[in-house]
Amino acid sequence: MAVPPAADPDLAPADLGRRFGALIIDWVLCLLVANFFGDPLRDGWPPVAVLIGEYALFVGLFAQTPGMWLTRVRCVSYAHGGRIGVIRGLVRGALLSLVIPTLIMDHQRRGLHDRAVGSVMVPTAATRPPTTSSAAARD
Repeated sequence: MAVPPAADPDLAPADLGRRFGALIIDWVLCLLVANFFGDPLRDGWPPVAVLIGEYALFVGLFAQTPGMWLTRVRCVSYAHGGRIGVIRGLVRGALLSLVIPTLIMDHQRRGLHDRAVGSVMVPTAATRPPTTSSAAARD
């Protein structure tokens, strides 16, 4: 059984490079989708609205946006390690779009947007190094 992030003393949050890479990939996808709703070069709101919607849907239901999937990170509940749900994904996306909350981080690399909704960014299981207890369980 996996330990929830809040109770894991060895919590290794996702590194900033992967998180930033995921955001860039998601932003490019949002720019492409926003072309259906308006001109992203003339109007600033369509890509932001698409980004907020993307986070609500993908993070809320799947714990990953397409950019997070490509960079192998997940956004999970800090309390139990599961999905955060659509409403909290929506709030997280809205706070992310404000930029400033993402820049104020704690020692676990949780920005204000993560703390507001109770989430944490972690590497996917394939990229997370095995702990001594999980390595012993396989032997």
